[in-house]
Amino acid sequence: MNSDPAAAHLELRQAVREFATAVIKPLAPRTDHEHRYPREALDAAAELDLMGILVPPEYGGAGLDHLAFAICIEEIATACASTAVLVDVHNSVASEPILLFGNEEQKRAWLPRLALGEFLGAFALTEPASGSDAASLKTSAKRYGEEFVLTTNAQLPGAAGVSCFIVPGDAPGLKVGQVFEKMGLNGSPTGELVLEEVRVPAANLLHEEGKGFTVAMRALDSGRIGISAQALGIGQAALNEALAYTRDREQFDQPIASFQGVSWMLAEMATRLEASRRLVYHAADLCSRGLPFTKEASMAKVFTTDNAMAITTDAIQLAGGYGYIEDYPFERFFRDAKACQIYEGSNQVQRIVIARELLR
Repeated sequence: MNSDPAAAHLELRQAVREFATAVIKPLAPRTDHEHRYPREALDAAAELDLMGILVPPEYGGAGLDHLAFAICIEEIATACASTAVLVDVHNSVASEPILLFGNEEQKRAWLPRLALGEFLGAFALTEPASGSDAASLKTSAKRYGEEFVLTTNAQLPGAAGVSCFIVPGDAPGLKVGQVFEKMGLNGSPTGELVLEEVRVPAANLLHEEGKGFTVAMRALDSGRIGISAQALGIGQAALNEALAYTRDREQFDQPIASFQGVSWMLAEMATRLEASRRLVYHAADLCSRGLPFTKEASMAKVFTTDNAMAITTDAIQLAGGYGYIEDYPFERFFRDAKACQIYEGSNQVQRIVIARELLR
């Protein structure tokens, strides 16, 4: 099938690219080096409806499809991966589950505020002993009349007992625990959420009681399209910088790009990137048309994120010693790319998903 972007998608790409280049990219080095939350970039993105890409217009969003979403995340990630993952998570695993599984009251209450960027959405699933085995959660949800009380460090009986809740960030009893120092994506804070008898109305139960695992798995399926697009952007940024560097850098009285060994590495990087882009866009197109896409999203995630690591590694090699120092962006691309192989389901788990779908 042909999943090439239509004219409207190409116009969107150009608009987001211009915005990302002018507003987000200049902030990227400081965002990384200072571990600085890119608030200005997110506020500017909200003004362009980029915080409600998938939210229909009746709920205040842009009402675009998943291919448009992938293109937006790709272009933002080319400028700054930290900003891209914040926009990605907000749109996909935070906002989309409400759109897919929320009732009308929940959609009216939460989607317009998310689409406006009034607050940033997050997705809490992983626990210290529950990563790839997402069903082994220990956080408890106990119902008392028209309220649920959420508490960490309890025990739930597997996937059948998992429920999903919309929890405001200022809910009493919800606290931020340790904030982690990470290898990359330094502008995107990652830390612990501690729930100490957090009371939420029963109206904040998303989908049905005991059906939260379904919500999480569907959110992660389409979320992997976003992470794949983020990896595309990082890989594209690395290739762009490598091309510029190898054209300007001279050795033996000629640009190093003219050496066959270097030009072949650039060709390999570009080929990896284009093949990855085709997989990502195909998965996004299937999702947009309401067709099964679990296998394709996992394939895109594995292939694209592995290629992003290969591309950023080669970009460092092409830049030599300069690639290893912080004065150049190559090492940042490498550090940011690594996370893409891990979150939204590690690439080892994705291979399990792909095999399961093939053998189904």
